[in-house]
Amino acid sequence: MNALERIVSATREDVGRRRLDVPVAELERRLEQRSRELRPFASALARPGLSVIAEHKRHSPSAGAIREGLAIEAVVEAYQRGGAAALSILTEGPSFHGSLSDLQAARGVTTLPLLRKDFIVDPYQVPESLAAGADAILLIVAALSSTELSTLHGSARALGLAVLVEVHDENELDVAIAIGAEIVGINNRDLTTLKVDTRRTYALLPRLPADATVVAESGFSTRAELEELERAGVDAVLVGEALMRSVEIESACRALVGDPISPL
Repeated sequence: MNALERIVSATREDVGRRRLDVPVAELERRLEQRSRELRPFASALARPGLSVIAEHKRHSPSAGAIREGLAIEAVVEAYQRGGAAALSILTEGPSFHGSLSDLQAARGVTTLPLLRKDFIVDPYQVPESLAAGADAILLIVAALSSTELSTLHGSARALGLAVLVEVHDENELDVAIAIGAEIVGINNRDLTTLKVDTRRTYALLPRLPADATVVAESGFSTRAELEELERAGVDAVLVGEALMRSVEIESACRALVGDPISPL
């Protein structure tokens, strides 16, 4: 069993426990109480220039502990002051030390759109995400059958959630395109080995539809790298570890955001 399979298996078990703790009827009640206004995640990524999705990430299977002692509220507020266009909040527990309470806490201290970064593998997690404060969810093609992916994507869109559909190779990209994914994330990290190769973004980029919003994920940490992505036509980049390890998170975020580059 590879790293992705282990995490997905643990996630399915955890979802089963959460469904018992918070039945669907209770989720529906929470949805009725939540303001129906969703923050514009897709628009934040499609604005001129390269948008930075800043990620709250305490721990990872590949890097171990990253930044566990800092309150999520402090991180989120620093990201907003630093010019991030949107935020990614890791809510997976066993491998990344996140939780839904992190998403709820972030919602309370920022006006930026929020992506729930997790392994979404069960229909229960879609309304659960919305109830906890997400404006968008992540769907990983490698973790789902094509039927599961299509069903989860449709359910999320029906609730008004934006969906970042993550791919790693040409076959997965074809699947994402087939379901009508509007926001496609190219993850440079191989989820079976956890190795990173940033050339993957540039290899897959020409195969994307012209109207797709493209997000580069994993392996980018400098303004020069982000400028190269912008020149190549990437719309947004997701950065977590590099920012979370910074002594001054706000300054590090501002340095990455920079100023839009001039057209060639």
